Amino acid sequence: MYICGSSFSKRNISNTNYTKIPFMKFTSEIEINKPIQTVIDLFDNADNMGKWMEGLLSFEHLSGTPGQVGAKSKLVFQMGKRKIEMIETILTRHLPDEFSGTYEADGVHNIVKNSFVKISESKTKYITENEFQFKGFMKLIGFIMPGAFKKQSIKYLEAFKNLQNPNKIIY
Repeated sequence: MYICGSSFSKRNISNTNYTKIPFMKFTSEIEINKPIQTVIDLFDNADNMGKWMEGLLSFEHLSGTPGQVGAKSKLVFQMGKRKIEMIETILTRHLPDEFSGTYEADGVHNIVKNSFVKISESKTKYITENEFQFKGFMKLIGFIMPGAFKKQSIKYLEAFKNLQNPNKIIY
């Protein structure tokens, strides 16, 4: 099960050169049949990223203490015929309530807030809030293909859920 809601509008973003540009915001969530601590342990292990992030070719720590606020890493993805490099900067680390970061790539600034909610002793809800800010050609892509961004987010959630059963991981 997943839930996805979204909006697309303009707003003034301070601290970046993404001022007065279109942005897209949506939330996705999935329920995982595992205790919250098990889910957090899987999420908090960078070695697992390639198991649930389709197309991830490499993850390279650049600066700061890995996994902590202020840390920067370079992620390289293969998406179709394109290689996409992005820089992750961790903004907030208060698991299970929040793990947030920014992801910068050509023409895209993505802010992601991950949170985990205990539903029961054996069930956890994983929620991602995504905000995409676009510039250049990516403004057009974000406007005409918002579903592609949402679909990728849901695919990652499904693949993460399936880490519990490695034989079920499907991209």
